[in-house]
Amino acid sequence: MTVTRFAPSPTGYLHVGNLRSALFNWLIARKAGGTFILRLDDTDPERSKEEYVDGIREDLEWLGLTWDREERQSARLDRYADAADQLREMGRFYEAWETPTELDLKRKKLLNMGRPPVYDRAALALSDDEKAALRRNRGTGVWRFKLDQERIEWTDGILGDVSIDAASVSDPVLIRQDGQVLYTLASVVDDTDMGVTDVVRGADHVTNTATQVQMIRALGGHVPDFAHHSLLTGPTGEALSKRLGTLALRDLRARGIEPMAILSLMARIGSADPVELRGSHDELIEGFDISRFGSAPTKFDVEDLVPITASVVHGLDALDVDEALSRAGVPDRLRKPYWSVVRGNTATRAEAGAWWPVFSGHATPEIAEEDREFVVKAFEMLGDPPYADDAWSDWTNAVKAETGRKGRGLFMPLRLAVTGQARGPEMADVMPLLQKKPSFD
Repeated sequence: MTVTRFAPSPTGYLHVGNLRSALFNWLIARKAGGTFILRLDDTDPERSKEEYVDGIREDLEWLGLTWDREERQSARLDRYADAADQLREMGRFYEAWETPTELDLKRKKLLNMGRPPVYDRAALALSDDEKAALRRNRGTGVWRFKLDQERIEWTDGILGDVSIDAASVSDPVLIRQDGQVLYTLASVVDDTDMGVTDVVRGADHVTNTATQVQMIRALGGHVPDFAHHSLLTGPTGEALSKRLGTLALRDLRARGIEPMAILSLMARIGSADPVELRGSHDELIEGFDISRFGSAPTKFDVEDLVPITASVVHGLDALDVDEALSRAGVPDRLRKPYWSVVRGNTATRAEAGAWWPVFSGHATPEIAEEDREFVVKAFEMLGDPPYADDAWSDWTNAVKAETGRKGRGLFMPLRLAVTGQARGPEMADVMPLLQKKPSFD
């Protein structure tokens, strides 16, 4: 059975960058009829917050990305300790005491020599007495996984055949000096124990994947099928990382962006297929193919979500925006006809009632001084509501015959006087719903 997972750290709110991994893994699981796990990487007790855990759940639920089970890594610390003991017994886990400053000096020296800045494994050459002295002077060290220095290869679902020389990679630190288990170890143990079959994540994790492949094999697990999606950039190719704080899903939700707009865009950008608004999650699932995605950085512009959201809103029924209509004061009996007239000119659900002041007679008219005499004359020729379906054509034809105005010079001043807006719904549709005759001083 296909098993995927999304493993966010509850150290902040979800943003469009990590949503991509969540969506791809969810789509793979749902398309295969498998299991999607929400796995909270909360092993950092200082930075992990319950408000972010709640926020992650809330964002995923808002998007409709339901999960089949939830796991918390903080509840599995004993299991990680067992795995660490297993690696020690195999001679694949060793303690090291270099300070950050010492490591930085080593890296700079190697770079100056034109060599890759790989950890030199100096800790492996320490005698027992030297280790004991370091423990007395510096306390517990970090624990590193000893890589077999050979090529690590896998066929990536997006990148194709990948081959990385483990000799060009530093032995990864899996347990910090303060005892905190790092994601690399926790993820490997979890993927193995939970039977994860497919992992999709960002291209910045390729090197991590190489080390994890060796760790999974060392622990006797099954290596999942990996796929590394391209990283998002800004609309001009700039790094998106500096802007992620303004691209939190909760901020997009507050702005009125629709869930299906976000999902439709994220399920296609970076692929060979055009972005198309999908009407349901089932349509997203049916049209998803991980092999259609490329490795080149993918440009993302949050403003692209605006017209897609408008398209979603234009297809909604009055019941879908009932809360906004109620808040605006639209009477029950008029909500359905009102919404059918204005929805094509409404950008978000929250704006569904924005046109009601026009229909209720509380719009602020806009009248150019040169048109005032014409508008006064025209309104003298307009009776009181209710107006018939052909009221607009009858009125404008009568005004045209009386004043000689035609075309834009006839229609635009009257539209502005009635609605206060130069653009909007067809006036022929507006007139029958007017509750009061427009007035102005």
